[in-house]
Amino acid sequence: MVVNLLMLLIVIAITIGAGWLTWRAVRAKRLWVKVVGGLAAGLLTLVFAAAAFTGGKGIAAIYFSGAKPAPDLKVAGSAEQVARGEYLVNLSCVGCHGAADAIGNPSGKSPLSGGWNIAEAEGLGFVGAMITENLTPGGKLAGYSDGEIFRVMRHSIDKEGRRLGFMAFLPYGQLSDEDTQAIIAYLRSLPPAETGGATGDQLNFIGMLLFGSGMIPPPAPAADQISAPPQGVTVEYGKYVATFGECAGCHGPDVSGIEATSMSPAVPNPRPIISTWTQEQFAEAMHTGVRPGGAPFSEAMPWQNASKMTDDDLAALYLYLTTPVK
Repeated sequence: MVVNLLMLLIVIAITIGAGWLTWRAVRAKRLWVKVVGGLAAGLLTLVFAAAAFTGGKGIAAIYFSGAKPAPDLKVAGSAEQVARGEYLVNLSCVGCHGAADAIGNPSGKSPLSGGWNIAEAEGLGFVGAMITENLTPGGKLAGYSDGEIFRVMRHSIDKEGRRLGFMAFLPYGQLSDEDTQAIIAYLRSLPPAETGGATGDQLNFIGMLLFGSGMIPPPAPAADQISAPPQGVTVEYGKYVATFGECAGCHGPDVSGIEATSMSPAVPNPRPIISTWTQEQFAEAMHTGVRPGGAPFSEAMPWQNASKMTDDDLAALYLYLTTPVK
């Protein structure tokens, strides 16, 4: 934060200096100085004034989020909670927070020691670093209360009240209170693992500009309390499976695809093709990564996550994906 605040002060100082040059130019006696100097200095003033305003908005959004205090929460840590948390974590969290391999990519395996620079991997290294956290008791979460971890997952706000970058766009803020607590219970049960280097968001001033300009739009606020539908092979529970299974995170809130943006490519709607499959074909594809007919999924499709789902969860997900969106 200190570096970004210093950058903001520098931009403000340049804006003031450019404004002074503009004032001097328009008061000059020579016409060409008035015109050329006034236009050039005036344009420079406008550019840096816009950067100061936008960067200030980004800094306010990230570092001064105005988030509510973390709830006063103590997770029981029962065997049932730990088991449910392990199931959920192995479907989703391990994909990003699994141990990084020799070249810094996530292995998708335990320990959940993190270390993957998502910003760099997604071609956004120019905004700084967004390095996945160590989720074991050997990382920062050892210093978090249960309520503070709950706030991270539900509202993407860290212990210091800062808004997280990438985490804010994942669907974990839509998990039920019960499942969020189950994940906390499981993370608390893990043996500590060492962190290989710095973790967390380290966004630079360019990142502040992107957040302040709206090019990286703020996520919709999450509810303070969320309940999941009853478990079962139903459309309602299938939609919830699409949430914790990360389907909605890639394919959009109703898993019907998303359009391309200035920051990301389009993601296809999987519903039309899945509607041509039987439930058995869908389950087989999710378990093997191979579509009916023999064509493998693209590398962008994390079918390995779905392969870990229970038969009932896969059946519910299939039912949801083959039901028309209302």
